[in-house]
Amino acid sequence: MREVSANWLESQFSCEGKRVLVTGASRGIGQELAVAFAHAGADLVIASRKLTSLDQTAERIHQAGRKAERVSYDQSRVEDIRKAFSRLGRIDVLVNNAGVEEVRPSLDVDESLWTKIVDTNLKGAFFVAQSIAGGMAQAGGGAIINLASLTSFVGVPTAAPYGASKSGVLGLTRALATEWGASGIRVNAIAPGYFRTGMTEVFYENTAWVERMTTAVPLGRLGALEDLAGAAVFLASPASRYITGQCLVIDGGYLAAI
Repeated sequence: MREVSANWLESQFSCEGKRVLVTGASRGIGQELAVAFAHAGADLVIASRKLTSLDQTAERIHQAGRKAERVSYDQSRVEDIRKAFSRLGRIDVLVNNAGVEEVRPSLDVDESLWTKIVDTNLKGAFFVAQSIAGGMAQAGGGAIINLASLTSFVGVPTAAPYGASKSGVLGLTRALATEWGASGIRVNAIAPGYFRTGMTEVFYENTAWVERMTTAVPLGRLGALEDLAGAAVFLASPASRYITGQCLVIDGGYLAAI
């Protein structure tokens, strides 16, 4: 067993010197995770559809004393993904966060909505990972963190396309972990429970829903964005060096209580 140095624990959970790409980083979960990695010592590449939407995230990263390179692209278009990410240079960690949702009864879902959600959340996540993985393999490895969801595990009414896409993300995580492990690339996922973001605001406007869901969470509250930061940094850090193909559910115990 190796001798433990005085700063061993700190080094295990550090991202010092790493270059981290976060997609969908303009707001919500993506912004919070990007800033968390900056505080953990990483420099960031932040990506979104529009460069100007990344201004606030970049400013928060700079306030943490780290670099923020901005990239614009369309997550639903494979050629756009390849153009944006194939020439980025070294990326040590990919946080595959970009996604969309639109609540609609399943009988009212049309092909355009299905395509929009599934192409962005699932197809896009795969091709972003594919664009980054070659460089990771050449560098001797890296870490990919996909954003799954509670809908990767349970059915949610009016969220059929989203649930299908996020169930696919969970399967994708496991498949890539088994295929790319030999190249030193670890692929894991985090599945947030109920967190208030622009995408979930429609639910939070319903007071009765908020009260019902809060009661269903064993920890007695819905999630705050900072609750996700530690898990993401952990899965990117040396502390998780022997963990791959896993999904860490961050839901205050909601799934355990069902």
